[in-house]
Amino acid sequence: MSFFYKFPKTLLNKGTGFLSGYSHSLNPYTGCSFGCSYCYARQMPVSMFRKEEWGTWVDIKQNAADLLRKELERAKNKGKVTIFMSSSTDPYQPIEYKEKVTRSLLEVMVENKPDFLFVQTRSPLVCRDIDLFLLLKDRVRVSMTIETDREDIRKYFTPHAPPISARLKALQLLADAGVPTQTTIAPVLPSSEKFPEKLKNLVDRVCVDDYFMGDGSEGKRTKNLDIFSMYKELGLEEWYDPSAYCIVYDRLKKVFPDEQIYLSRNGFLP
Repeated sequence: MSFFYKFPKTLLNKGTGFLSGYSHSLNPYTGCSFGCSYCYARQMPVSMFRKEEWGTWVDIKQNAADLLRKELERAKNKGKVTIFMSSSTDPYQPIEYKEKVTRSLLEVMVENKPDFLFVQTRSPLVCRDIDLFLLLKDRVRVSMTIETDREDIRKYFTPHAPPISARLKALQLLADAGVPTQTTIAPVLPSSEKFPEKLKNLVDRVCVDDYFMGDGSEGKRTKNLDIFSMYKELGLEEWYDPSAYCIVYDRLKKVFPDEQIYLSRNGFLP
């Protein structure tokens, strides 16, 4: 892994496209060491211009808290501030243990609260910041990505991401503490029929998304990554299809009431 310290000029970006329901997006890092095979961020300009492979480098944003303090003040003077963290990196990837950039940003948001903060991660490290989430009360939602309940599938598609069991345990800790949470099954990966049962007692809100609805280009970015060949190798081609999400959606409906199941963009809105 290569780590670089960068001094960004801005932190808050205008919410556009898939995230147009938010006033801003916020990324504590550029790049992501989880390096998931299907990540649409691989196709973004910031990734395409780098010589190194996505997942092998991370830029650590310096002076992030001071910058956010100023930008948040300015943004709040203009109107409602709703923040999506993070759109193209994981705010709790391993380097956060040491650098604590994400925690420093949360501390600023506790001082000067945005109207709403959505935290998207697949890392159990998120539990470290339960104290800060509780101070944000109902202005925050922590969304834990759990694409499948099958560890063999997780290892195949995302070998560097945290194990499923650790994420489920993290959800339990967040829920027990009283932090508003949801599970995001995105992208939908092959899973077992028991998957919804494993989530039932942990969350009362589930969002389902796939490559075709959720990569911001109707699946074109993902198609460029040739993810289909990975499904083919497993003999699970039927799971790489615009209707595959229905398999999981229908299973969830047997366990969760309709109003607790969200589809694609609706599950990420403030």
